Amino acid sequence: MKHFISYYHICLFFIVLTVIACQSPGGNVTGSEFMPDMAHSIAYEANTNSYYYNNTWSSKEDYERFAQPRLPVTGTIPHGNKTEVYPYGNTEEERTRAIAELVTNPYPITDAGLAKGKDLYNTFCGICHGEKAGGNGYLVRDGGAYPVQPANFLLDEHLNASNGRYYHAIMHGKNLMGAYKDKINVEERWQVIHYIRSLQAKEKKLVYNQMENTLNASFGTPAGEIVAVESHNHTDELDAGHHGNQSHEMHHDGDHHEGDHLGGHGSSQHSDHGQDNHGHDSHHGDEHKEGHDHNNDHGQH
Repeated sequence: MKHFISYYHICLFFIVLTVIACQSPGGNVTGSEFMPDMAHSIAYEANTNSYYYNNTWSSKEDYERFAQPRLPVTGTIPHGNKTEVYPYGNTEEERTRAIAELVTNPYPITDAGLAKGKDLYNTFCGICHGEKAGGNGYLVRDGGAYPVQPANFLLDEHLNASNGRYYHAIMHGKNLMGAYKDKINVEERWQVIHYIRSLQAKEKKLVYNQMENTLNASFGTPAGEIVAVESHNHTDELDAGHHGNQSHEMHHDGDHHEGDHLGGHGSSQHSDHGQDNHGHDSHHGDEHKEGHDHNNDHGQH
């Protein structure tokens, strides 16, 4: 009887354990979980208080505090992007004001900038405005059913427009064209505008590059002279350093050879001087001998 009771208790324990372990979740009930903290990470979602009752890592107040939005660290800037405060709104009045006020491109015309602008233009603009800025990109040209005709930048209307017209369109879009301010940064926008100006200059058989701008002086300033001067100065510094090293080596070698020459000359002088002294001594000895002989002769006489 005792063994039967023990067997009964064991069976009952396993039945209860099975029922509890197999409890199905539903609604707001997650069911019975063994070590729930391993199944549910305590992840903080911004602006959302997703606290749940099985949280054992902190209090409900702490969790709510950590989920609150926070200010970024002082000096934080978006990674890989340059920001600006664009003072013109997305209205026709603000567009007119931007066209009137944004005239000169703040970045100088450089070959590197034009190459970068070309790459960006072909990526974001050329599909509609065309590789040559004629408004015939492949979305329109190759049987595309584009609802409106993209702008032809080679027309005098766009050629004579200020840089502000292009920049404002990049910032806010125009007609069916969306904004690209979230895709290219400040400098990249201006480099795209530089490249559009170079296409317009090419159409008019004019020049718009690092060395010269015959399209319109107000559109951009060539950086050729600045780059040339900096390159020339850098070359002069390198040449000066090179010549300085050569002069130092030549001076050092000259001193070395001169020392050798002087040393050799000194040895020669010393030898000659020794020979002269030896000759002088010999001559003096001969004279002394002759005088001695003369005295002997005189004594004999």
